[in-house]
Amino acid sequence: MITLGLTTWSEHQTLINQPRPTTLAEYAAYFPTVEVDTFFYGIPKAATILNWQKQVPVTFQFVIKANQALTGQGQEQLTGQQLKERFKLFAQALQPIKAAGQLKTILCQFPATFQATSRDVAYLRFFRLMLQDFPLTLELRHQSWYQGKNAAGLVKFCQEQQYTLAAVDEPTGQLESVPFYPAVTTKSLMFWRLHGRNQLGWQAKGKDWRKKRTLYRYSPAELAGFKQKLLPFTKQVKEICVIFNNNSAGDAAPNALQFQKLLGITFTGLNTKSPRQIDLF
Repeated sequence: MITLGLTTWSEHQTLINQPRPTTLAEYAAYFPTVEVDTFFYGIPKAATILNWQKQVPVTFQFVIKANQALTGQGQEQLTGQQLKERFKLFAQALQPIKAAGQLKTILCQFPATFQATSRDVAYLRFFRLMLQDFPLTLELRHQSWYQGKNAAGLVKFCQEQQYTLAAVDEPTGQLESVPFYPAVTTKSLMFWRLHGRNQLGWQAKGKDWRKKRTLYRYSPAELAGFKQKLLPFTKQVKEICVIFNNNSAGDAAPNALQFQKLLGITFTGLNTKSPRQIDLF
Protein backbone atom coordinates (compact mmCIF):
# COMPACT_ATOMS: atom_id res chain seq x y z
CA MET A 1 0.00 0.00 0.00
CA ILE A 2 1.19 3.50 -0.87
CA THR A 3 -0.16 6.57 0.92
CA LEU A 4 0.61 10.22 0.26
CA GLY A 5 0.27 13.31 2.41
CA LEU A 6 1.53 16.81 3.13
CA THR A 7 2.94 18.71 6.08
CA THR A 8 0.08 20.57 7.79
CA TRP A 9 -3.26 21.21 6.07
CA SER A 10 -3.90 24.96 6.29
CA GLU A 11 -1.19 26.07 3.84
CA HIS A 12 -2.43 24.21 0.77
CA GLN A 13 -4.73 26.76 -0.86
CA THR A 14 -4.33 25.11 -4.27
CA LEU A 15 -6.65 22.36 -3.03
CA ILE A 16 -9.53 24.78 -2.56
CA ASN A 17 -8.55 27.49 -5.06
CA GLN A 18 -9.32 30.18 -2.50
CA PRO A 19 -7.05 32.70 -0.69
CA ARG A 20 -7.74 31.37 2.81
CA PRO A 21 -6.44 28.59 5.05
CA THR A 22 -7.55 25.11 4.03
CA THR A 23 -9.50 23.27 6.70
CA LEU A 24 -8.56 19.77 7.80
CA ALA A 25 -11.92 18.51 6.53
CA GLU A 26 -11.17 19.96 3.08
CA TYR A 27 -7.67 18.51 3.09
CA ALA A 28 -9.00 15.07 4.01
CA ALA A 29 -11.02 15.02 0.79
CA TYR A 30 -7.71 14.57 -1.07
CA PHE A 31 -5.26 12.75 1.19
CA PRO A 32 -5.55 9.96 3.79
CA THR A 33 -2.79 11.25 6.09
CA VAL A 34 -1.16 14.48 7.25
CA GLU A 35 1.95 15.46 9.18
CA VAL A 36 1.12 17.60 12.23
CA ASP A 37 3.78 19.93 13.66
CA THR A 38 1.57 21.28 16.47
CA PHE A 39 3.04 18.84 19.02
CA PHE A 40 6.56 20.02 18.15
CA TYR A 41 5.87 23.49 19.56
CA GLY A 42 3.64 22.49 22.44
CA ILE A 43 1.32 19.77 23.64
CA PRO A 44 -2.22 20.63 22.46
CA LYS A 45 -5.32 20.40 24.59
CA ALA A 46 -7.54 17.34 24.39
CA ALA A 47 -10.30 19.48 22.88
CA THR A 48 -8.03 20.48 20.00
CA ILE A 49 -7.22 16.87 19.20
CA LEU A 50 -10.89 15.88 19.42
CA ASN A 51 -11.73 18.67 16.97
CA TRP A 52 -9.19 17.27 14.50
CA GLN A 53 -10.70 13.82 14.79
CA LYS A 54 -14.21 15.14 14.18
CA GLN A 55 -13.14 16.65 10.86
CA VAL A 56 -11.72 13.49 9.30
CA PRO A 57 -12.91 9.96 8.47
CA VAL A 58 -12.13 7.23 11.00
CA THR A 59 -9.54 5.76 8.63
CA PHE A 60 -7.58 9.02 8.37
CA GLN A 61 -4.15 8.94 10.04
CA PHE A 62 -1.85 11.50 11.63
CA VAL A 63 1.93 11.71 11.53
CA ILE A 64 2.82 13.53 14.75
CA LYS A 65 6.09 15.43 14.98
CA ALA A 66 7.73 14.81 18.37
CA ASN A 67 7.87 17.68 20.84
CA GLN A 68 11.00 19.80 20.46
CA ALA A 69 12.05 19.25 24.08
CA LEU A 70 12.27 15.51 23.40
CA THR A 71 14.52 15.92 20.36
CA GLY A 72 16.79 18.59 21.84
CA GLN A 73 15.55 21.50 19.76
CA GLY A 74 13.71 23.55 22.38
CA GLN A 75 14.95 26.45 24.43
CA GLU A 76 14.10 24.75 27.70
CA GLN A 77 16.85 23.18 29.80
CA LEU A 78 15.12 20.19 31.33
CA THR A 79 16.43 18.00 34.10
CA GLY A 80 16.30 14.24 33.66
CA GLN A 81 13.10 14.02 35.70
CA GLN A 82 11.51 16.91 33.81
CA LEU A 83 12.37 15.23 30.51
CA LYS A 84 10.71 12.00 31.62
CA GLU A 85 7.64 13.99 32.64
CA ARG A 86 7.52 15.65 29.20
CA PHE A 87 7.64 12.23 27.57
CA LYS A 88 4.76 11.17 29.79
CA LEU A 89 2.64 14.22 28.93
CA PHE A 90 3.38 13.79 25.24
CA ALA A 91 2.34 10.13 25.33
CA GLN A 92 -0.84 10.91 27.26
CA ALA A 93 -1.86 13.58 24.76
CA LEU A 94 -1.48 11.08 21.92
CA GLN A 95 -3.65 8.40 23.50
CA PRO A 96 -6.95 9.46 21.85
CA ILE A 97 -5.35 9.35 18.39
CA LYS A 98 -3.59 6.06 19.14
CA ALA A 99 -6.73 4.46 20.62
CA ALA A 100 -8.70 5.39 17.50
CA GLY A 101 -6.10 3.75 15.25
CA GLN A 102 -5.31 7.13 13.71
CA LEU A 103 -1.65 7.41 14.69
CA LYS A 104 0.48 6.40 11.73
CA THR A 105 3.78 7.27 13.41
CA ILE A 106 5.62 9.77 15.59
CA LEU A 107 8.20 11.66 13.52
CA CYS A 108 11.35 11.97 15.64
CA GLN A 109 13.29 14.65 13.77
CA PHE A 110 16.65 15.42 15.34
CA PRO A 111 18.78 18.50 14.56
CA ALA A 112 22.18 18.54 12.87
CA THR A 113 23.81 18.85 16.29
CA PHE A 114 22.60 15.30 16.99
CA GLN A 115 25.38 13.19 15.52
CA ALA A 116 26.62 9.61 15.27
CA THR A 117 28.21 9.38 18.70
CA SER A 118 27.82 6.81 21.45
CA ARG A 119 26.07 9.42 23.59
CA ASP A 120 23.44 10.21 20.95
CA VAL A 121 22.91 6.53 20.12
CA ALA A 122 22.29 5.94 23.83
CA TYR A 123 19.70 8.73 23.77
CA LEU A 124 17.88 7.02 20.92
CA ARG A 125 17.66 3.90 23.08
CA PHE A 126 16.29 6.00 25.93
CA PHE A 127 13.83 7.69 23.55
CA ARG A 128 12.49 4.34 22.41
CA LEU A 129 12.17 3.17 26.03
CA MET A 130 10.12 6.26 26.92
CA LEU A 131 7.72 5.64 24.01
CA GLN A 132 7.93 1.87 23.81
CA ASP A 133 4.27 1.39 22.88
CA PHE A 134 4.30 3.86 19.98
CA PRO A 135 5.37 3.65 16.34
CA LEU A 136 8.43 5.86 15.83
CA THR A 137 10.04 7.23 12.68
CA LEU A 138 13.58 8.58 12.85
CA GLU A 139 14.76 11.52 10.74
CA LEU A 140 18.38 12.58 11.18
CA ARG A 141 20.05 15.75 9.94
CA HIS A 142 23.81 15.11 10.08
CA GLN A 143 25.85 13.23 7.49
CA SER A 144 27.85 11.36 10.12
CA TRP A 145 25.00 8.85 10.48
CA TYR A 146 25.43 7.79 6.85
CA GLN A 147 29.20 7.93 6.41
CA GLY A 148 31.16 4.71 5.87
CA LYS A 149 29.95 1.75 7.90
CA ASN A 150 27.61 3.95 9.93
CA ALA A 151 24.82 3.65 7.34
CA ALA A 152 24.58 -0.14 7.66
CA GLY A 153 24.90 0.17 11.43
CA LEU A 154 22.08 2.71 11.50
CA VAL A 155 19.76 0.40 9.56
CA LYS A 156 20.53 -2.50 11.88
CA PHE A 157 20.03 -0.31 14.95
CA CYS A 158 16.64 0.89 13.67
CA GLN A 159 15.58 -2.69 12.99
CA GLU A 160 16.55 -3.74 16.50
CA GLN A 161 14.92 -0.73 18.18
CA GLN A 162 11.86 -0.70 15.87
CA TYR A 163 12.44 2.75 14.41
CA THR A 164 11.19 3.36 10.90
CA LEU A 165 14.13 5.13 9.25
CA ALA A 166 12.91 8.06 7.17
CA ALA A 167 14.23 8.31 3.63
CA VAL A 168 14.78 12.04 3.24
CA ASP A 169 15.09 13.90 -0.06
CA GLU A 170 16.90 17.19 0.39
CA PRO A 171 19.98 19.01 -0.95
CA THR A 172 23.06 16.88 -0.33
CA GLY A 173 26.78 17.52 0.04
CA GLN A 174 26.49 19.42 3.33
CA LEU A 175 27.15 18.29 6.88
CA GLU A 176 23.66 19.47 7.80
CA SER A 177 21.94 17.28 5.25
CA VAL A 178 21.72 13.56 4.62
CA PRO A 179 21.58 11.43 1.45
CA PHE A 180 18.37 9.88 0.18
CA TYR A 181 18.72 6.42 1.76
CA PRO A 182 15.58 4.26 1.53
CA ALA A 183 15.76 1.17 3.72
CA VAL A 184 13.11 -1.08 5.27
CA THR A 185 13.62 -1.17 9.04
CA THR A 186 10.08 -2.03 10.20
CA LYS A 187 7.64 -4.42 8.55
CA SER A 188 4.66 -2.11 8.92
CA LEU A 189 5.92 1.19 7.50
CA MET A 190 8.42 2.81 5.17
CA PHE A 191 8.44 6.60 5.38
CA TRP A 192 9.67 9.06 2.74
CA ARG A 193 9.88 12.80 3.47
CA LEU A 194 10.49 15.07 0.48
CA HIS A 195 11.82 18.54 1.30
CA GLY A 196 12.83 19.61 -2.21
CA ARG A 197 16.28 20.18 -3.69
CA ASN A 198 16.85 23.90 -3.28
CA GLN A 199 20.59 23.90 -2.63
CA LEU A 200 20.93 27.63 -1.91
CA GLY A 201 17.73 27.76 0.10
CA TRP A 202 18.90 24.91 2.32
CA GLN A 203 21.82 27.07 3.42
CA ALA A 204 19.70 30.18 3.99
CA LYS A 205 20.01 32.09 7.26
CA GLY A 206 17.88 34.76 8.86
CA LYS A 207 14.23 34.97 9.88
CA ASP A 208 12.78 33.51 6.69
CA TRP A 209 15.22 30.60 6.34
CA ARG A 210 12.43 28.08 6.77
CA LYS A 211 10.48 29.42 3.77
CA LYS A 212 13.55 29.38 1.53
CA ARG A 213 14.46 25.85 2.51
CA THR A 214 11.42 24.17 0.98
CA LEU A 215 11.07 26.47 -2.04
CA TYR A 216 11.09 23.82 -4.72
CA ARG A 217 8.84 22.11 -7.26
CA TYR A 218 9.67 18.57 -8.32
CA SER A 219 9.75 18.06 -12.08
CA PRO A 220 7.88 15.22 -13.84
CA ALA A 221 11.24 13.52 -14.40
CA GLU A 222 12.11 13.72 -10.70
CA LEU A 223 8.72 12.29 -9.71
CA ALA A 224 9.23 9.48 -12.22
CA GLY A 225 12.58 8.80 -10.55
CA PHE A 226 10.88 8.49 -7.17
CA LYS A 227 8.38 6.05 -8.65
CA GLN A 228 11.18 3.88 -10.01
CA LYS A 229 12.86 3.78 -6.61
CA LEU A 230 9.65 3.26 -4.65
CA LEU A 231 7.93 0.41 -6.47
CA PRO A 232 10.46 -2.35 -5.61
CA PHE A 233 9.84 -1.70 -1.90
CA THR A 234 6.08 -2.31 -2.12
CA LYS A 235 6.65 -6.05 -1.79
CA GLN A 236 8.85 -5.64 1.29
CA VAL A 237 6.69 -3.56 3.61
CA LYS A 238 3.00 -3.19 4.45
CA GLU A 239 2.82 0.55 3.74
CA ILE A 240 4.98 3.21 2.12
CA CYS A 241 3.98 6.71 3.19
CA VAL A 242 5.33 9.67 1.21
CA ILE A 243 5.07 13.15 2.73
CA PHE A 244 5.68 16.22 0.55
CA ASN A 245 7.20 19.12 2.50
CA ASN A 246 8.21 21.35 -0.46
CA ASN A 247 5.55 23.96 0.15
CA SER A 248 7.17 27.40 0.40
CA ALA A 249 5.49 28.38 -2.88
CA GLY A 250 2.53 26.01 -2.63
CA ASP A 251 4.11 23.18 -4.62
CA ALA A 252 3.53 20.29 -2.20
CA ALA A 253 -0.11 19.56 -3.03
CA PRO A 254 0.29 19.78 -6.83
CA ASN A 255 3.39 17.56 -6.67
CA ALA A 256 1.64 15.00 -4.45
CA LEU A 257 -1.39 14.83 -6.74
CA GLN A 258 0.89 14.51 -9.76
CA PHE A 259 2.73 11.69 -8.04
CA GLN A 260 -0.55 9.97 -7.18
CA LYS A 261 -1.56 10.09 -10.84
CA LEU A 262 1.86 8.83 -11.91
CA LEU A 263 1.58 5.89 -9.51
CA GLY A 264 -1.96 5.16 -10.67
CA ILE A 265 -3.30 4.83 -7.14
CA THR A 266 -6.58 5.88 -5.50
CA PHE A 267 -7.34 6.44 -1.84
CA THR A 268 -10.38 4.95 -0.11
CA GLY A 269 -12.10 6.45 2.90
CA LEU A 270 -11.54 10.09 1.98
CA ASN A 271 -13.79 12.80 3.37
CA THR A 272 -16.79 12.84 1.04
CA LYS A 273 -18.63 15.44 3.15
CA SER A 274 -16.28 18.21 2.03
CA PRO A 275 -16.52 19.44 -1.60
CA ARG A 276 -13.54 18.70 -3.80
CA GLN A 277 -12.32 20.66 -6.80
CA ILE A 278 -12.85 18.67 -9.99
CA ASP A 279 -9.87 18.14 -12.31
CA LEU A 280 -7.85 20.64 -10.33
CA PHE A 281 -4.52 19.36 -11.66
